[in-house]
Amino acid sequence: MLIIYVILFVMISRKKIKAIGLFSGGLDSVLATKLIIDQGVAVTALTFSSPLFSGKDKLIVRASAEQLGIPLHIIELKEDYLKMIRAPKYGYGSAVNPCIDCRIFMLKKVKIFMEQAGAHFIFSGEVLGQRPMSQYRHSLELTARVSGLSDLLLRPLSAKLLSVTKPEKEGWIDREKLLSISGRSRKKQLALAREYKITTYSTPAGGCLLTEKKYAERLKDLWSYKKEITLQEVSLLKIGRYFIFKKARIIVGRNQEENKELLNLKSLNDYFFTCPNFPSPTTLLIGDKTKENIQEAARLTARYSDAPGNKKIIVEYGCNELDKKIEIETK
Repeated sequence: MLIIYVILFVMISRKKIKAIGLFSGGLDSVLATKLIIDQGVAVTALTFSSPLFSGKDKLIVRASAEQLGIPLHIIELKEDYLKMIRAPKYGYGSAVNPCIDCRIFMLKKVKIFMEQAGAHFIFSGEVLGQRPMSQYRHSLELTARVSGLSDLLLRPLSAKLLSVTKPEKEGWIDREKLLSISGRSRKKQLALAREYKITTYSTPAGGCLLTEKKYAERLKDLWSYKKEITLQEVSLLKIGRYFIFKKARIIVGRNQEENKELLNLKSLNDYFFTCPNFPSPTTLLIGDKTKENIQEAARLTARYSDAPGNKKIIVEYGCNELDKKIEIETK
C-alpha cells in the first residue's frame, strides 16, 4: 500500500512540472515532445515564425501539436532578428545562415517565455551530430551556456550522450527513459514514429531560406545598398524573378499568386507595371526611377507577358495607380 501511495505522490508531483518545447513540427521535435509528455510533464509547444522560414507550414505545425494534445504558442521574429543575421558573432554556414547565433537568439526568447509561463525547463528536438554547424557537442554546449539556460535545456533524443541536466538531477525527468540518438540517419526516429503511431509531422527538407544560395545572393545584394532592412523587404526577396539594373532592383512575378504578393508587399515609393491588353506579370521597380530604369522594367514586363513577338504594346505603370504608359516593342 505504501508503494502505491509513493507512486501516486510522484505522479501528482510530476504533473506540476511544466516545460516549454521548441517545436518545429518536424519529426525530431514531435518525438522529443512525446518523450517528455510520457513522463507526466505539462508541455507547451513554442514555435517561431519569420518570412525567412520557407519550409515551415503553420498548418502542419498546428496539426502536429494537436495530435499530441498540447497548446502551441507562436513567436513572430522581427527586425532585431534581421540585425543579428547581418552581423553574427559565430559566423555563417554554407550561405548566410548564422545557425549558432540564430539558436542563441531564439533560446533567449524562449527563456523569457519560460519565466513568464512559470515553467521549470526547456527542451528541444536537437540530435547530436545531425547538423554540421549547430549540433556538434561544442555547439550544443555553447548555445545552452550563452543563451543563459545552461543545464535547464534538455535534448531528450540525445540526452544519454550529453551532460546531465537539471531536470534529470531534480527528478523531474527520468534519464533512463531518454534516448541516445546521434548522427544524420533518421532510421531510429522513423521507427519510433511507427511505434508511437505518429503520422503528422513536417518533412526535414527545406526550412530556412538563409541556407539557399539563390536567396542568400539576393539578401547580400540588399545589404549592399541598404543599412537597415525590414521584414517586408526580406519577404520580397522570396518572390519572382529578380534583376539588378543600374541602381534599381526589378522583380517580375511568375504567376498570379506572386503578382498579388508583389502588390501587397510593395512600398509606397515603388513603381508597379503590367500590360493591360495581354496576360502579364506584375513587375516592381525598386530604387531610382530614371527613364532608363523605367524602360527596363517595362521591357521585362512585356518580355514575360503573353504578348506576341515583334509587336509594339502598351505597358502601364505607376506608384499608387496605373496612371502612366510606355510603348515597348516585344522580341
